[in-house]
Amino acid sequence: MSFNTFGRVFRFSTWGESHGPAIGAVVDGCPPGLPISEADIQPFLDKRKPGTSKFTTQRREPDEVRILSGVFEGRTTGTPISLMIENTDQRSKDYSDVAKAYRPGHADYAYDAKYGFRDYRGGGRSSARETASRVAAGAVARLVIPDVDIFAYVSEIGGDAIDYARFDASEIDNNPFFCPDPEAAKRWEQLVDGARKDGSSLGAVVECVASGVPAGWGAPLYAKLDSELAAAMMSINAVKGVEIGDGFAAARLRGEDNADPMRPGADGPEFLANHAGGIAGGISTGQPVKLRVAFKPTSSILIPVETVTREGEASDIITRGRHDPCVGIRGVPVVEAMMALVLADQKLLHRAQCGGD
Repeated sequence: MSFNTFGRVFRFSTWGESHGPAIGAVVDGCPPGLPISEADIQPFLDKRKPGTSKFTTQRREPDEVRILSGVFEGRTTGTPISLMIENTDQRSKDYSDVAKAYRPGHADYAYDAKYGFRDYRGGGRSSARETASRVAAGAVARLVIPDVDIFAYVSEIGGDAIDYARFDASEIDNNPFFCPDPEAAKRWEQLVDGARKDGSSLGAVVECVASGVPAGWGAPLYAKLDSELAAAMMSINAVKGVEIGDGFAAARLRGEDNADPMRPGADGPEFLANHAGGIAGGISTGQPVKLRVAFKPTSSILIPVETVTREGEASDIITRGRHDPCVGIRGVPVVEAMMALVLADQKLLHRAQCGGD
């Protein structure tokens, strides 16, 4: 059985392969009457699209989205919304060597073991190209949660982290790394470019914050807001770890240090800390929802790596073609999209059980 759909009430399915004619998403469960057009979706895709700087893959894709269904006279109809993005710059010939041997770190062997064959052209469904579909679906999800503000940024590349004392949210869109620390961004230029020139790659950590999430979204056990977010983030290509709030750092604290103290406020309790990342017992507290996502280094590198052929013979492989030297950079809009998709779903789940807007 294959799983290509995520969500419970607000659901989306992605389709297509990296080197096929197109990719896309079908969004189902979206409430009717929401204003939408391609122009509302395109800015998010532009943020993710390749070829925007020398620090990303040089594959040239306009990533222009078309709405094929579910919208009439500029508003959602409540029926499935089909979104399509054409692939226009495939170079399948770059993957001729990949057809013969498995790329370590990629899903080549795992796909072959599961299905008995694989699409070696860029990895097929395992390619990060699929995430463009998620970004398009996430733009629709944002319409469902208009009072929630979501932003993500890169906090670390190759082990070099930002200085939070220099955190400036206005800097995030002023550099090619989505970095809130301008000095770190300058260092990363040499760091990422050096890895690119070496034919290697670097990992990254992306942090995401959602403000305006009201208290009460989520569930005590099997649809916990944090477990849904963890599942969403772990489904992103190249993600190997997720932390909610303080995450693993909480394991090094005492109970009194990890607690989020409260005092009476004009509109309910006021929290004096947010170690829990805005979620307690699987339910939002009304504080900002915060998480961190770890992206591994891109597995497609020009440095020879030991591998085996499909026939089981020892070999070395170099992955040619156009690849991100740090895939976590373009992971920023994808993390934002998955946050929006989960929150939209949780809002509708909450409304279904408890009523309200």
